[in-house]
Formats: sequence, structure tokens, C-alpha cells
Amino acid sequence: MFKKLFKIFGPIICAAILVFLLLISPLNFGFGHINKNVQKDAATSLEAKVVKGKEVKEQALNDNYVAFFGSSEWSRFDPMHPSVLAQKYDRSYRPFLLGAKGTQSLVQFLTMQTVTKQLKNKKAVFSISPQWFVPEGAKLDAFNYYFSPLQATEWILNEHNSTMDRYIAKRFYEMLNSSKDPILRQSFKDVSEGKDLSNFEKSYLKLRHRILLKEDRFFSTLFISKKNQLKIRKCEKQLPNNYDYNKLYDLAGQLGRKQTSNNKFGISDKFYRKQIKKRVKQLKGFQKDETFTKSPEYSDFEAALEMFARNNTDVIFVLPPVNAKWQKYTGLSQKEIQNAVTKLKFQLNSQGFHHIVDLSNDGDIPYFMTDTIHLGWRGWLYFDSAVRPFLENEQKKPNYHINEQFYSSSWQNAMVSQIKNFK
Repeated sequence: MFKKLFKIFGPIICAAILVFLLLISPLNFGFGHINKNVQKDAATSLEAKVVKGKEVKEQALNDNYVAFFGSSEWSRFDPMHPSVLAQKYDRSYRPFLLGAKGTQSLVQFLTMQTVTKQLKNKKAVFSISPQWFVPEGAKLDAFNYYFSPLQATEWILNEHNSTMDRYIAKRFYEMLNSSKDPILRQSFKDVSEGKDLSNFEKSYLKLRHRILLKEDRFFSTLFISKKNQLKIRKCEKQLPNNYDYNKLYDLAGQLGRKQTSNNKFGISDKFYRKQIKKRVKQLKGFQKDETFTKSPEYSDFEAALEMFARNNTDVIFVLPPVNAKWQKYTGLSQKEIQNAVTKLKFQLNSQGFHHIVDLSNDGDIPYFMTDTIHLGWRGWLYFDSAVRPFLENEQKKPNYHINEQFYSSSWQNAMVSQIKNFK
């Protein structure tokens, strides 16, 4: 009987044991090197496995790629997109796009954990939307989708019981789906309460981290989509051979005009047809009650800032606008947006983050936005004209001084009239 069972299940059991031994082995088996074409595809793929991984980002950022943190704006490819301009005009840097729909400060904090060495004393770009700062903060489903156990174990094995560590552990414990990895979740709870990890937790987390690291090394570079690289090459062909801002500005206007003909909002025809047309009447006034002054996102953002400060990363922050015509139609308050902008600029400037590009009042410039909230054509050109000189020219060394008051609920809920109390 045993022999019969072994004949049936023996090969499966042996294969499982071999895979397990492979994953916990300290050897790399030649999987360490990632070729340039894979880096190039990964830098613009926007795939979750790239955002959640380590190896490909690490190697690309060791070369001439620069981390561009953000969210869904990176997916709006047109000839003026920063990845297209950098590639067409053979810039000294290439954007590595880190973000997709739903990625906010907590996910970006996680993303940084596996590339801290690559961020150290380097430059980075951070696009931050005032609309992230809603009262309920980051969305649970988006956080759980982009949550990376690899990045989380890397962070928690290096935490030092700081205010930031306890805050992040509390947020992860609250946000992580309770069905996911109960030991990791319990570790978050312990750290949030200022407790040391138990020996069992440390052993488990180290083993889990080793396996996840090996999985990332073996599998994360397989089947990376080339779809966005094909879009970029197509966009490149529409650009003049030599960079000329005035020519590009005119071209951006021509392209925008041509692609926004089926609606009165200046939204691209494709987006309007797919996302808005059928329910445009229902959407009138639907944002009139939205507020952005009070949100836990302000403290989530602070954790990302502290990571930059710890690594002495020189960062330029871009605050994009909302499509002004659409904003008026939906009733979204410009005053609420400006409240968020004022708080964010105070949080940044008061801690030494002085490279800020505020585009939040530019949503009425024709062909600045490609849809309701995302830059396009001329908007990308404005973005590029601010980011390019920051990346290409030498900057004065940053001098950051983190203020732990920004982790407090009193800061999260502070009105604009109260922000000067947080010095």
C-alpha cells in the first residue's frame, strides 16, 4: 500500500521539497543579473509585481533610472509624458515609474523599503495629489492589493521602535486584511505597542523574507509587459528630432485639440466615451461635499518623508491640478484643494523639503489635463520643464529636520488656520 501511494505522490512530494530547498538556499543560481531591456520594460510597465518587488528596481536604480513615485498619472502616456521625452531626447536619466491606480503614501513607504540603498544620497520625484487626503484616508482594497510581504518583512526586521515605526506598524495592522499572514500581522501589533518582536516572530520573519526574496529574484522579471514601451516608441515618432520647448508646446496644443472633440470639458475623447458619457448627468455636482483638510493621509505621507530624510534623498514634489471645467461641473471646491495644498506645502517646507512644483491652479490651461484629474499634453510639458533641470543640474544638499508632530491626529485634523502651531 505504501509503495503504491509513494508511486503516486512521491514525485510531487520530492518536487515540493526541492522547490522549498531552492527557495531557502543562500545561492542565487545565476538569477542575479537583469538585462537592460528588462529594466527598460519594468520602468514603464506599472505592473503590481514591479511595484511590490525588489530586484529589478534595485538594479535599475543603480544605473541611470530615477524613482518617480506617484499613482495613476503615470499611465497617461502621450508624446509629452516624462518617460517619452527622456527616451526621445536621450536624457542623462530615465524615469522608473513607481505607482498605479490606488497607490498612495503607505504603498510608497513600502516601495521604498527594498531600495533604501538606491535612494541614499540620490534624487527622486514624487507626484502627490491633494485628492488623496480624504477623511477616510487610503482605500483598504487598494492597500491590500499593493501590500508587499517582501517589503513589509524587510522593514519590520530593521525597525527601531521609533515614532515612525510605531505609527506605520499601527497603520499596517489596521489596514492589512486579517486573513493575510496572521504572524506578520501580530508582529505589526507588537511593534505598534512598542514591544520587541519575539524570537519566534523574528525567526519566522527572517525565513519568510528569505523565501520572498528568492521568489522575487526567480520570478519577478518573467513576463514583464512591453505594452507601455510600445506606446512610448509610438509617441516618440510624433516628436521633433531636437528638443525645442516652444515647438513642443504648440505640438501639445495641436494633439490636445485633436483628441478632445466629443465633450465640453477638454477631456480626451477615449476617456470621455468610456468613463463619463453614459452617466454625465448623474455626475453633475457629485463632488460638492468633498473635503481634503482632515485625513490620516497627512501622517502616512510623513512616513514617506521621513524615509527620504533618513536616506538623504533629494526630492522634487509635484502637486497637480484638477481639470477646471470638470471641477466646476462636479462642484469640487477649489478652496478645499487649496487647503490641502497649503497644509502639504507647510509640512514640506517646515522640514526642509523645498523643491515643490505647485500646478494646482493650472487646471484651466487648455490641454493641460488629459482627463478629469490627470496631466496630459501641456501639463506634462510643464511637469517636464520643472523636473528636468532639477534632475540634470547639481542641487544644494538637503538639510532635513523631521517633526514628529506630523504623526499626530491633531495634525491630521488641523485646519489651515492652525498649522503654524506645528513648528
